[in-house]
Amino acid sequence: MSSVQSSPCYPMENPVIESLLRHSHHRSGEKRGGGGGKFSTSGLLKMFKLFPMLTSGCKMVALLGRPRKPMIKDNATSGTIFGHRKGRVSLAIQEDPHCMPFFLIELPMYASALNKEMASDILRIALESETKTHKKKLMEEFVWAVYCNGRKVGYSIRRKQLGEDEMYVMQHLRGVSMGAGVIPSPSSEKESPDGELTYMRARFQRVVGSKDSETLYMINPDGAQGPEFSIFFVRAH
Repeated sequence: MSSVQSSPCYPMENPVIESLLRHSHHRSGEKRGGGGGKFSTSGLLKMFKLFPMLTSGCKMVALLGRPRKPMIKDNATSGTIFGHRKGRVSLAIQEDPHCMPFFLIELPMYASALNKEMASDILRIALESETKTHKKKLMEEFVWAVYCNGRKVGYSIRRKQLGEDEMYVMQHLRGVSMGAGVIPSPSSEKESPDGELTYMRARFQRVVGSKDSETLYMINPDGAQGPEFSIFFVRAH
């Protein structure tokens, strides 16, 4: 995967994204305030910390067990974060696990830094396009400023096409709707100096606010309460 130049963390400086994050926090509070049993694994984000124990998405699904209700919504969007343990992570968004991603970007964050952000059980990634023209659809913009939990971490460029590594991950996870684990390296390749290739896949509710804003909210399995993971897309006015 090609390298993307990262930059130090900066305090939140965009009022639009700050407003969205506050709205997400209020939305999360409403969901958590109700009753109901707690998901035994505390949601998919907790699984991110168990990579050494998991070897494939199939094993992850076995750990989740059989739910009382359908685990996913048919119209849910699929989101995958993947990358080598010592390298940067990428974000892929698909209409369905069997489809090619309609949005793919390498985030200016290392897997270790993202794992620390997940420790709080709240992960909010915001991507802001600073393009002033509105000739493209929001998700077709190329250059994005990336924020993680309110801090600016750098800039990234959306990929037009999948590289060999991304294609390998998407093909390997075609049968995985949700889960986290380690993807085995191709038999023809030696072990990467960046460590094992890990992934986390979840289903998201996609909410279109306007032509300049969209949000993905992670759907916890079986409607259980658990960690919050939201992805915001915003285009500057």
